[in-house]
Amino acid sequence: MGDEEGKGRQGKRGEKIGEKFQDRQHKKREALEMAKSSSDALPESFQKILSPTATIFEGVSPETVHKVLSFFSTVSVSAVLPDHSTTKDFYSELIAGLLKPLRIEPGRVTCLLTVKPPIINTFSTVHGGAVAAIAEVMSIACARTVVAEGKEVFLGEQSISYLSAVQNNAELIVDAHVVRKGRNLTVVAIDFTSKKTQQMIYQARSTFYNTPLAKL
Repeated sequence: MGDEEGKGRQGKRGEKIGEKFQDRQHKKREALEMAKSSSDALPESFQKILSPTATIFEGVSPETVHKVLSFFSTVSVSAVLPDHSTTKDFYSELIAGLLKPLRIEPGRVTCLLTVKPPIINTFSTVHGGAVAAIAEVMSIACARTVVAEGKEVFLGEQSISYLSAVQNNAELIVDAHVVRKGRNLTVVAIDFTSKKTQQMIYQARSTFYNTPLAKL
């Protein structure tokens, strides 16, 4: 009798678990359907930005959706890239073309950065991503002045403080200097200062792994 009661309890428990699972699946399907209908109701200009499989969930207000998609539209998210910008390593060439070396010594590299329209954002200041890319280029060049022969540097971490903003045609002195040199790690600090006022504009720090080159 006891065995039969135990089996009965286990059966009921299994039924409840199955019901809860089905209920969760049903709610999930309902949420996805509502999310799809919300995205379908958007203006055509916003529909072009969204992925065909995009979903906007019920808990997100129309005002919030409008803010997000308006911002994406402003910065040309989902825009078609110009043909001249789809070549391999185009971004590196764009960034490197803005730099002119001023000083090279063990543990230090300094360049002049002239701000040009390609790295200006919609707010008429230097794009934060461009600052990061320039900091990476400068820190790699600097790290290579101290890393032993037969090793290559690979970026492991980078941090940036955006202290001020600069506009088109501004000239910045970008100074990269080694702050820590080890067998396996190299840390480089990068200071961006205004050539005209000596004001600190950006500060960055990069950590590199010093890895032996593969022997063929």
